[in-house]
Amino acid sequence: MIVLRIIALALMALILIPSGAHLFELPGKIGLDRDSYFIVQNIYAGWSLFAVPIFAAILVNIGLYFMERRRHPATAHWALIAASLTVISLGIFFAWIFPANQATANWTTQSENWEALRRNWEYGHAVNAVVVGCALLASVLAIVKRT
Repeated sequence: MIVLRIIALALMALILIPSGAHLFELPGKIGLDRDSYFIVQNIYAGWSLFAVPIFAAILVNIGLYFMERRRHPATAHWALIAASLTVISLGIFFAWIFPANQATANWTTQSENWEALRRNWEYGHAVNAVVVGCALLASVLAIVKRT
């Protein structure tokens, strides 16, 4: 059981890395002109691989919930919150971020409404960072409540 808790915590910390990076780079990127912004966006090639730890974090936290729900309801509760918040972060991604990626062919095609797409993309990631940060805290509470 301890291994499952450590894996849950490690995965939640791992998925906070890209979200946190997006949040902290927002002030430096939001005011860039179109050409500069599209150049900077090229640094995200391959970041779709973060889908693997995101889905793994959801599954591990759900597993932790089912393993702890009878013996340690508080642990189970927080693990379920961590999984739920991670699912919510995916909803945010598919509502605001993914459409901008699609409309710009992953920021390789400049469209007329690129500024609106940029705003959705940047602020969507900022909101996601907060949600994923809360999910990490819920994972921590799942471990703390257990001990």
